[in-house]
Amino acid sequence: MTLLDYLKPYDFSPLTVLSFMLALGFYGIGLLRMPEEDRPGPVRIVAFVLGVMICYGVMQTRFDYYSQYMFFVHRGQHLILHHLGPILIALSNPLPVMRFWYRKMSPGLKSGLRPLGWVYRFLQHPLIASVLFVGLIYFWLWPPIHFDAMLSRNLYWVMNWSMLVDGMLFWWLIFDPRPPAITSSLGYGKRILLLALVAIPQMILGSMIVFARDMVYDVYEVCGRAWPMAPETDQLLGGLLTWIPPAMMSILGILIILRRAMHEDGSITRRSSQMGETMP
Repeated sequence: MTLLDYLKPYDFSPLTVLSFMLALGFYGIGLLRMPEEDRPGPVRIVAFVLGVMICYGVMQTRFDYYSQYMFFVHRGQHLILHHLGPILIALSNPLPVMRFWYRKMSPGLKSGLRPLGWVYRFLQHPLIASVLFVGLIYFWLWPPIHFDAMLSRNLYWVMNWSMLVDGMLFWWLIFDPRPPAITSSLGYGKRILLLALVAIPQMILGSMIVFARDMVYDVYEVCGRAWPMAPETDQLLGGLLTWIPPAMMSILGILIILRRAMHEDGSITRRSSQMGETMP
């Protein structure tokens, strides 16, 4: 197979391709229309584009074929859709770029989008966001549900898109760039607590798959595997990908939040010192 064959969609989805094209197109146009002094730096731009492209890659290239016929590749696919891609996009903070399009909307369209804002705020409640984040992983890996999802094209797409959207919501809650001291965003301590809490059930689930004595996901026996790998090895690798990388990403997220909190605290201290020096 040539490189082009690997980049072609295995299961072409016009909606998926259009969605990713619109995301990149809106971002690119908004970036060009922004005042130069307000544009994000190259690191943030690269993070956004990379986050979008790796999510596209696991959904609309040959990678998607392997994820349907190898359990450990499937877990790698969801690791990118639910963790890595959304983390990169959230850290890039694309909202200042996207505000260009919001300002262009008519008042009627803005009013029509108001119910989405209510749904968004409901889903961003810390308890609901955490339960959804972990619950979706457990739901789609529940053996009867997983069996049906891997054999139904429509359910398979629902599974992948739900993981991507939920990952975007959760990691945006965690990496919301607004400082909690002066906005309504979630406090840094609560963000750290959420990251620690969601890591535990993922580690438990991954360890259960790793140490399972029997085959948990027999759908790959029904469909056949893309590579001649022992079923036990496939399940072991998939369990490890469910267990270790998500926990490491929670730790990475905690470190990023701690750095932000320390930086913000230092900024407040410096401003207080400057105000004290200027007072008579």
